[in-house]
Formats: sequence, C-alpha cells, structure tokens
Amino acid sequence: MNGWNERSAMVRLQLEQRGIQDTRVLDAMAQVPRHLFVPEEARDQAYGDHALPIHEGQTISQPYIVALMAQALALSPGERVLEIGAGSGYAAAVLSLLAGEVYTIERHPTLAESAARRLRDLGYTNVHIVSSDGTKGLPEYAPFDGIMVSAAAPWVPLPLREQLGEGGRLVIPVGGRQAQLMLRLTRTNHQFQTERLGEVRFVPLIGAHAWQDAGDPPAHDEGE
Repeated sequence: MNGWNERSAMVRLQLEQRGIQDTRVLDAMAQVPRHLFVPEEARDQAYGDHALPIHEGQTISQPYIVALMAQALALSPGERVLEIGAGSGYAAAVLSLLAGEVYTIERHPTLAESAARRLRDLGYTNVHIVSSDGTKGLPEYAPFDGIMVSAAAPWVPLPLREQLGEGGRLVIPVGGRQAQLMLRLTRTNHQFQTERLGEVRFVPLIGAHAWQDAGDPPAHDEGE
C-alpha cells in the first residue's frame, strides 16, 4: 500500500470541499504517507475522515484538522515553526514541507523516540523532536514564526505567547476538556490579534502551564 489514491481522494473530498485552499498545504497533505504514521492495525483507516488512536492514549488528528491548522499558520519556506504534541510525527511531517525548520515537543518519551525514528527513516530531516513539557515551549530556539498546539489548553500558555516572533501565528484549541475553540493569535507590535476558526475536540494539553493531569484542574498561568 502506497496510499497515493487514498491521499488524492482525501485531499479532494475532505480538504478541498471543506475550504482548504492553500495549494502548498494541499500538496503537503497529498505527499505525506499518513498510513505510515498510524498503528499497523489501523492502516486501513488511515485516510478516513476522523482521528485515530495511537500509543500512550494519544491520537493522530483528523486530516482536515491538520490541514486547517497548517493553513492557519500560513507558513513560508525558511520559517521556523514549533509544534506542541508530536504524537506519531504526522503533523510535523506535513509542516516540514511548508517551513524551513520544525521543532516539535512530545511529553511521552516512547512516542518521541518512535516519531523521531519514523521521521528520520522517511527522510524528514528538518524536524527536531524533544521530549519535554510542551507548555514551556523551547525558549532556546525562539522566536518562532509559527506555533501549532496539537492538544487542548484551558488558555494560551504564557511561554508560547512569549516565544512567538513579531508577525508570528499561534494556532491552538482552547476551552474545556470536552470541547474547545480553535484560535489563531497573530503577534503585531507586541500585541495579539485573536481569531476564532471553529469548534474542535482535542485530548488535553498536560503541563505546567495547562492541565496538571488528565483529571486535575488546570494550573494558573501568569497573565490569565
């Protein structure tokens, strides 16, 4: 299975018909072999219009959501992007075709290791995976032109706002545990313009500047 026909159908039926218009995003989604980023037992569902479970209780997002977030980032070649929540590495692979360098954080070491190995084997050499608390970002590599958060936060973590460069875009689902709004923040003159991109549902973002644990209330974030 090389998935080419399935990817072409996915792009046409799930993405273009729902308003994904950025040709670079559509091309990237058509190129990345999504079936190689899901567990082997789920490969026959890899191009379905839904999220799929991966290891450590995490998920690989629905193709449309990955495309929507990538389009909202409006990346240019050569830009530096940070992803929070590497998971299987799929979204990072998509972003790697749109930006110059991709840094992605995964809090589960086993997921980080397997994603790094998978991306390396598939030739995505401009993706760098770190196993850490994603809510703290990567200040040593900031500022970032784009930040994509692939898990739901109760608010926009302060470190991520601080690490967004001038003119940068931050895309993140914000809300409660059951439902959220996808937001895009654009930093201009040290201020943030916020846009709503629609209702979504993600697994919770766990860390010092978001939910403390799967069943705990969120930690207070400075400035909220």
